Amino acid sequence: MLTRGLFAILVLVGTAGNVSAQDSTVVALGLTDHQVTKDELTGAAELVAPRFNSGGVAYVLIAHAKKGDKVEVTLVKDGSALMQNVRELEADEAGLLLQAGKTGVPAGGWPEGAYTARVKVTRGGETIAEQETDAIPFE
Repeated sequence: MLTRGLFAILVLVGTAGNVSAQDSTVVALGLTDHQVTKDELTGAAELVAPRFNSGGVAYVLIAHAKKGDKVEVTLVKDGSALMQNVRELEADEAGLLLQAGKTGVPAGGWPEGAYTARVKVTRGGETIAEQETDAIPFE
């Protein structure tokens, strides 16, 4: 547990000679039933998967984000974007947490389907990081 915490701290603040100051790194990407904190993502907390009758939040934690980077996190259902949060950085950030989704339950619950979290980081118009989680059903 201590090792995981130390690793997360090193990833977030970087280490001289090991991590380039130019590299944006996706530290965590996923789906859960609530808004998360950096402490939850860098600690040993197990996050609960969303259900049809819970909140549904896509999250991403990025290390070494630079001024001008554009970070997009999207909650996706069956390949189509449901909710998106976009942020263009006005200053460098060692650890950027961005989330998109609903903390409440949509009327009638979440529709059946395969849900994913997707992140895209662009710098100067060029994609420098792009990932998507495995699909999960909101049971």
